[in-house]
Amino acid sequence: MLRWLMGGGREPQGLSEKSSVQSLGEEQIQNPYTELLVLKGHHDIVRFLVQIDDCRFASAGDDGIVFLWNAQTGEKLFELHGHTHKITAIAAFPSSGAYEEKNHLILTASADRTVIEWDCNSGRQVQKVSCFHSTVKCLTVLQRLDVWLSGGSDLCVWNRKLDLLCKTSHLTDAAISALVELPKNCVAAAVGKELIIFRLVVSTEGSEGWDVLEVKRLVDHQDNILSLVSVNDLTFVTGSHVGELIVWDALDWISQVCERNTWDPSFHTVTQQEIKLSQKQHEVSIQHLTSDAECVFAAVGKGIYVYNLQMKRVIACQRTAHDSIVLHIAKLPNRQLISCSEDGSVRIWELREKQQLPAEPVPTGFLSMWGFGRANKQASQTAKKMQESTTSYSLELIGDLIGHSSAVQMFLYFSELGLVTCSADHLIILWKDGERESRLRSLTLFQKLEQNDALQLSF
Repeated sequence: MLRWLMGGGREPQGLSEKSSVQSLGEEQIQNPYTELLVLKGHHDIVRFLVQIDDCRFASAGDDGIVFLWNAQTGEKLFELHGHTHKITAIAAFPSSGAYEEKNHLILTASADRTVIEWDCNSGRQVQKVSCFHSTVKCLTVLQRLDVWLSGGSDLCVWNRKLDLLCKTSHLTDAAISALVELPKNCVAAAVGKELIIFRLVVSTEGSEGWDVLEVKRLVDHQDNILSLVSVNDLTFVTGSHVGELIVWDALDWISQVCERNTWDPSFHTVTQQEIKLSQKQHEVSIQHLTSDAECVFAAVGKGIYVYNLQMKRVIACQRTAHDSIVLHIAKLPNRQLISCSEDGSVRIWELREKQQLPAEPVPTGFLSMWGFGRANKQASQTAKKMQESTTSYSLELIGDLIGHSSAVQMFLYFSELGLVTCSADHLIILWKDGERESRLRSLTLFQKLEQNDALQLSF
């Protein structure tokens, strides 16, 4: 690609050329992503990105084409053609570890009612399955069992060779829209506003005797479930179209916490019914969830929220983090978050702990005045609880990445290699740490100079 300069520049002419582009402004001191590479190839909305390994990723979308890219250089590795309609799901399927050479595969599902398995090292189509009665909406790999699941009007279990091991019967008119792995060979499937728990029964003798059983149906949600995330082996979380966030026990599938009014600033003064009447549903719709060991991070309407699982409350939020619906959110190291939106923006946030307010003095009673231990212990515990309750957090904007001209669908974080975003503008952007890239260029230049000096001295 050709070089882009601030305030203009020519369009990139091809995929084989590279371009480091405009500075994003010195006023964003804490934003490292000050250079970008524009990767062109798709000719429709790019909806999916999936990481293959430490330096490769795949992109797919409504044009039905799958591209494989190098995240370090922005080089296009392969262009995969095989689907005739838009891609509806994508998943990486790495080897289980028993192979001499890592065999990286990806699975893609399409509205043409097929699923294709691709070899990432050769860019070739390994196998194609065309026996589906409806579109596959989601794909999930169970690495421990070395199988993968496809969700649509039914749930199917497949092995690496794309042999169908078992499947459910037609579930309901509403297809499976999302899947999450649970302990004890179970999965949770979002089917409309229901959450269905399935268990895989695996034979110890091999592939014979596989079965998938429906164990339980959970009907706690009042509207369609849009997002699922597994926190750990004990907990998973779901979010719905009307803003219900439910924390579940992953072993017995019992609801631990159900938050319904958290996202509305006036929920203390009005009833839930009044909230629903006064709000448009998309304003509280939970589009995406992610988590770490302590918190769940939710993209809710135009805002982003941090829900602490131990405190069972929202500890920080930005109710208008973007000008339109937030589509994707991710937790980064160093207490940072990244979010992207329908408004075309990508923003970096930092979770900061505000200064604690001093706890009010605990009243001293008759017993404590004389120094009885129990009273002093109770007083210190009360003071400690009061101090904990005064701790507050904030989400501070530290970077705004301007590059896309339409809705940013999702992104991938590649640590020091940068950040990858995809959009409805048909583009993929590889955002780079400007200072790091400058150091690498300087190092390369010095190495070339040293080589030239060595050649001259040899003569």
